[in-house]
Amino acid sequence: MVDARLLDAVGALIKAHARPGHVPLIGIAGAQGSGKTTLARAAAERFGAAHLSLDDVYRTKAEREAKGKAIHPLFAVRGPPGTHDLVLLETTVAALSAAGPDSRTPMPSFDKLADDRRPEAQWPVFTGRPSAVLTDGWCLGAMAQAEAELAEPINALERERDGHGVWRRAVNAELAGSYAALFVGFDAVLFLKAPSFDAVLDWRCEQEAELLGLHPGELRPERRAELAVFIQAFERITRHMLAGGVRADVAIALDKDRHPFFS
Repeated sequence: MVDARLLDAVGALIKAHARPGHVPLIGIAGAQGSGKTTLARAAAERFGAAHLSLDDVYRTKAEREAKGKAIHPLFAVRGPPGTHDLVLLETTVAALSAAGPDSRTPMPSFDKLADDRRPEAQWPVFTGRPSAVLTDGWCLGAMAQAEAELAEPINALERERDGHGVWRRAVNAELAGSYAALFVGFDAVLFLKAPSFDAVLDWRCEQEAELLGLHPGELRPERRAELAVFIQAFERITRHMLAGGVRADVAIALDKDRHPFFS
């Protein structure tokens, strides 16, 4: 069940940026498992909006593997800036913004279990003209870090697999370049702020269990350990965002159970 106050917050942003001939582009950001996708889907249904997710515009597995060979092996792992097809996202947003009452707009779709983009013939279709485009993504609005902040690794992943900082500097350059240019095009961003990075592993495990049709307690300990390693790829930017390194029009703090705090 999505908190009604969160839905109202999204609705207020849509209303604030609606004008004749313009389809508002609203971002919903938050750490893995924060509920951003669930909120975006519920808000899209309530307000007649289209829903896109950064998770559905990952580069194909072959593209990520090629980037991993060309720049750094960690680019083969989906998630961080540099692993998304931003052109696909932008062209889809443009198609939705130009849609008419009878338009049918293909919506990109990614299969996380297969770790690859689904064939276009399997993509869902949005029919008509949306009231807004709601895009969720864990790093939406994230700001690049200063060079000095990149000098030291912050976890085992960076120490063991990126000792020279090639990957984290490349990710930061993506964030400062094409991602920053993308974020400028959003009318507004709502940020669901986790209580700390420590909550993210529990949330990510809950996501994984749901994906597999399991109760969170049924997830194998070995898989939890694997996910603990996986989220290290997100740790640097997530901590930076929680410390204020994010451009957001509205920030809503969450507790460990994802309940929002409203002042």
